[in-house]
Amino acid sequence: MLKPLGDRVLVEIVEETEQKTAGGLYVPDTAKEKSQRGKVVAVGAGKMTDEGKRIPMDINVGDTVYFAKYGGTEVSLEGKNYSLLSERDILAIVE
Repeated sequence: MLKPLGDRVLVEIVEETEQKTAGGLYVPDTAKEKSQRGKVVAVGAGKMTDEGKRIPMDINVGDTVYFAKYGGTEVSLEGKNYSLLSERDILAIVE
């Protein structure tokens, strides 16, 4: 498993379930957009300030989050898709 550094977060991308149009047609995988939702599996220690103090992360392992569409770096490990993001790329936590 990867250990994110600084203010980075490793998110396992949650694939959306089958999508169907109002007319009953299924949308093929090639036409679907990349999911912007995932589960946090690892969190860095937090951002370091110029004064040498660490700012704690607002995100915790196990949180389900929405992230920026084009944020982060996609990573595949052990057959699963992940996104390595900065904390600023996390838009919301699902509660």
